[in-house]
Amino acid sequence: MTYENRTLGELLSDPRIRPIAGDAIRNRDLRAEPAWNLTLEQLRKEAFFTGEIAGGFRRLYRAAETGDWYYPLYSGAECAEDEARRGVNIVWLPSDAPEADDRPFILLVPGGGFVNVWSLTEGWPIADQYNRYGFHVFVLTYQVDGERGLLAKNMEDMARALRLIREKEDHFHVRGDRYVTCGFSAGGYLVCLWNTGMGYGHFGLPKPQGCIPVYPVVTLKKEVRYGTDDPETSLRLYGCSAEEARRMDYEIPEHAEGFPPTAIFLAAEDELVNPENSRMLARALDALKIPCRLEIGPTGGHGFADGTGMCMAGWTERAAKWAAALG
Repeated sequence: MTYENRTLGELLSDPRIRPIAGDAIRNRDLRAEPAWNLTLEQLRKEAFFTGEIAGGFRRLYRAAETGDWYYPLYSGAECAEDEARRGVNIVWLPSDAPEADDRPFILLVPGGGFVNVWSLTEGWPIADQYNRYGFHVFVLTYQVDGERGLLAKNMEDMARALRLIREKEDHFHVRGDRYVTCGFSAGGYLVCLWNTGMGYGHFGLPKPQGCIPVYPVVTLKKEVRYGTDDPETSLRLYGCSAEEARRMDYEIPEHAEGFPPTAIFLAAEDELVNPENSRMLARALDALKIPCRLEIGPTGGHGFADGTGMCMAGWTERAAKWAAALG
C-alpha cells in the first residue's frame, strides 16, 4: 500500500487504529485543520510535520492487524475517578529482528509541551526505525490534562507502563528489568525525571540500562529557560511554585546521581528549548562519572523527530547502535 498518496484524514480514519487515532497528537483535533485533507506527500513538501510519518503508519497498521497492540494503563473505574487518565496507554511495536529478544526494550515517550503527545511524529515513526535496528518498542501516551501536579502523574503513567510490561514480559518477548527510555522535548524531561528520586526507585522498579533524551528540557533555571515562570503553569506541572520546584528533583542536573548511561541528541539552533539544557545535563553526568554522549547538530531547530532531510538525519541509527552496546 502506498501511504504517501493518502490523506492524513484517510489514514487516521482507518478502523484498524480506532483506539489510538484521536491521539496522533493528543488533545489536538486534526480534523479541524488543513492538514487533515492533505496527503502525506503534500504534508512533507509543505513541511507541516517533520519525519517519515508514512513509516509510522505502516508499522502501526501492521501491529493493529494482529489485534494485540493497544494496552490501556488505567481501568474504567480509575478513569471515571479522573478523566485525565482516559486514553493513557502503551502501543506494543515489536521488532522482527531475532536479536531484539535479547536486547533491552525501548520505552518511547513523545513530546508535546505537556499539552499534547506527538505520537504522529515522535512516536510511531521513531518506533518503526528502532524496530528496523533490532529493538522492541513500547510507545507511551501519557496524561496532559489536570490542574495540579501533572509531572508526578506522568511518573505514575511510566510506572504503570513498566509494570504492565513486566507482568507480560514472556508475551512481549522482553525482560522487564532490561529497558532503555527515549523521550522527546517534554517527553525528554519525563525520561530524565524518571532517573531522579521521583522515578524508578520511588516506584520500586528497576533502573533503566540507558536514557536517550532528544532536545530535552531539564532545568527550571531562569537564565536557561525561554519564557517566564507562570504561577498557574508551575502549579499545574509541579504542584508548587517554580521557586519551590527548583529545590526539588524537578531541577534535574542537580539530582542526576541515579542516571544510567545517557545519549543526548539536539540541534544547536533550537528555538523552543535552549540547548544549554542538554549541556547542563551532560556536565552534571560527566561530573558524576556517568557515561554520556552529547550530539549537537550544527543547524536545525526544535522537533526534528527522526531528522529526515536535516543534519540530524540518521541519529536514530546512531542511538540504536549506542543502546545495543550497553549489553
